[in-house]
Formats: sequence, structure tokens, C-alpha cells
Amino acid sequence: MEPKNIDHLFRHHSGKMVSVLTRVFGLKHLEIIEDAVQDTFIKATLSWRKQQPENPEAWLTKSAKNRVIDIFRKLNTERNLIPKLTQGTQTIAINELFLDTEIEDAQLRMIFTACHPKLDARDRISFALKTVSGFSTKEIASALLTKEDTIKKRLSRARKAIQKADLKFNIPKGEMLHERLESVLEVLYLIFNEGFHSNTKEQLIRTDLCGEAMRLCQLLLKRESMRLPKVYALFAIMCFHSSRLDAKLNSNNELLDLKHQDRSLWHFPLIDLGNAMMNKAVETNTFSSYHYEAAIAAEHLRAKTFEDTNWVKILRWYEALYNLQPMPSHVLTMAVICVQNNESSKASYYFDLIHPEDLEQRAYLYYAAKADYYAKILNETEAIKHLDMAIKLVTNTLEADYLRKKKSAILKIK
Repeated sequence: MEPKNIDHLFRHHSGKMVSVLTRVFGLKHLEIIEDAVQDTFIKATLSWRKQQPENPEAWLTKSAKNRVIDIFRKLNTERNLIPKLTQGTQTIAINELFLDTEIEDAQLRMIFTACHPKLDARDRISFALKTVSGFSTKEIASALLTKEDTIKKRLSRARKAIQKADLKFNIPKGEMLHERLESVLEVLYLIFNEGFHSNTKEQLIRTDLCGEAMRLCQLLLKRESMRLPKVYALFAIMCFHSSRLDAKLNSNNELLDLKHQDRSLWHFPLIDLGNAMMNKAVETNTFSSYHYEAAIAAEHLRAKTFEDTNWVKILRWYEALYNLQPMPSHVLTMAVICVQNNESSKASYYFDLIHPEDLEQRAYLYYAAKADYYAKILNETEAIKHLDMAIKLVTNTLEADYLRKKKSAILKIK
């Protein structure tokens, strides 16, 4: 099996295995469990070079489970560490916890444990990305726009907080469920965003992460208590954005912006599903940030051509989003919309409100957008200057190539 396929399996199954093994052996042994799952994939990388098993998923699950038991045997404490799990009066065999429905339940428990209020808010997100979706520290740092060392400290703090508070591996109920759901949705949103617009150097789109975020969001929607308008709205966002994934790159693996995408490549069944989710999402008088973002995405999809885009309506949605969630990235997008709508003075007003450093790893987007603004008002010198700044700061090679092409186009005009 190719290494990239093993990586895909790891991404897809490590969170499942860590979750269900944690349900078996307990949160206090989480670090041992994570190491065991990691060991299992290293073993798979080596043993599958010549021949892979008929059912790779089953092999990985069994191997991870056995690896944990082996570790406990070496510690000579297995009898105390393998609990007797009961449901009502009936004992559940450990093997039955590896059924699909039980794995889903274990993953929901892990998501809500990771988002427990006893954990620092920043630590929750890092911890959830690690345990639920198998992110590496490097990938978490990229998703959260921070340093790897910072992520390592957050993960360490989260594990210590879990031990100290002796947290239970369960799904909260009532008001506690709704409070913790906010953090859960934020984590799923981040996972999806890292897939849709990755910060990694070579890959701009990571469909496996988009798929993982959608799968976890669907897990929430399977539970009646979690079928809330904001959950439907988040899933609608994921559907709308995923529908455009096949159109974001051309056959030469070059990045295409919304203006140059082939709209016939958009996946309309996903758009229809997103619309169905939005119909459920708007059955409320209170709109979340996910509602506004979904409305913006839907408006882009509604336009038959780029020129048909209703920028006035999109700007109105963004203003509402900013009032609810004041972020520099929203201000930047409002500036971009005004550039598209030929409102240069209004665009300039929004640009003046932004400090590029506030965008951290995405600061290059400010300079790229400002370059578009200067190109629009025919100041090619400043446009090139800002494109050079964007190219200097961008990390993804596809985006860097995209910006260089924009620069070449301006130089030809000049």
C-alpha cells in the first residue's frame, strides 16, 4: 500500500480507534492509547509494503486494541485497567464496542470530552483536532495559525487538566450539552477550513479533512438532541463549499479563483443537500455566524456567472456577520467585495481598518487584496508592490504561483 493511502487510513481511523479504546480503558490512559494507535500505523507502514490485508480497517482496529492490551500486560496491571462495562444490567463485551454504532458513540464522547469547560478554550480545540481527527501537531499549528511548540504545550495542558479534573467520558445533557456544543462546532469548522483552504506548503485542498468534518457533523445530526439550527447551518456551509472543490484547480493543478471556475463542475447534489439543510437551519429567530456564512456561500452558488453575483446582498450578509463576530478577516472580505463592486472609496475605508499582522499566517491575503484594489484604480506600481509582499508571505506553492501570474498580467498591461 502506498504511504499516502496509509496516511489517509490514519486520518480516517485514528480518531475512531483512540475514541473507542478510551471508552474501553479510560481517559487516564489516553497517552498510552494514542501511542499504541501511532505504533499500529507504523507497523502497518512496514508490514503492508509487500501485501496488505483484505480488510485494512479491521486489521488496524484489532492491532491497536491488542497493542494497548500488550502494553498493560507489560505493566502487569491489565486486570485493573480493563473495566467491566455495563449498559443497564447487561455486560457489554469489549469486542462489541467496536461495532459501528458504538464507535460513533465513542467518538461523540471524545468530541464532547475534548470540548469540556474544564479545559482552556485554546487547549480544547488543539486537543480535539489531535484525538478526534488524528491531526499532527504541525497540522494543528497550521489550522490554528500558531507555532508547533505552542500546540505541544496546549496538548500537554489538556491531558493534565483531564487527569486533574478526573473528567468522565460521556456526552453532556440539557443546558450543559448546548454550552459545550459551541466549542464542538468551532472544532468541526476548523477541521473543514483546513481541508478547504489548507496552510500546508504543497497542498491547497485536502478533501479527506473536508470529508472528516462532514462525517463528524453528521454524527451530531444523528442525535435528536443535537439537531439545532446552528448545526444544520454549519453542515450547509460544508455542503456548499464542498460542491466547488472539483472546480478550484484546473487540469494543470493551478488554482482558479471564483471568477475563473468552471461552474458546470460544481457538484449540484451537494448544493441541493446544503439548501435542504438551510431550510431546517432557518427555523429559528436567532441566527448564528454559521447561518450568515452559509447564506454568503449560497449567494455565490446562486449566481449563474461571476458577473451575476449579487455583491450588495453578500456585503449585507458580511456586515451582519461582522456585527455578530468582529474579526479582521471579515473586514478584509468586505474590502474585497467593495473592490469587486467598484466602490473604491468604501474599499479603502475597510482596508484602513485592518492591521495585516492581525491576520497572522493569512497576512498575505491582505496584500493580495490590496493589490487587486490598486489594479482596479489603475495604480500598477502599488499593485505590483503589494503582490510582491503577498508572494513573500504566502506558504502554499499553488497560491504563490497564482499570485505570480497576477503580477505577470499587470506587468504586461504596464
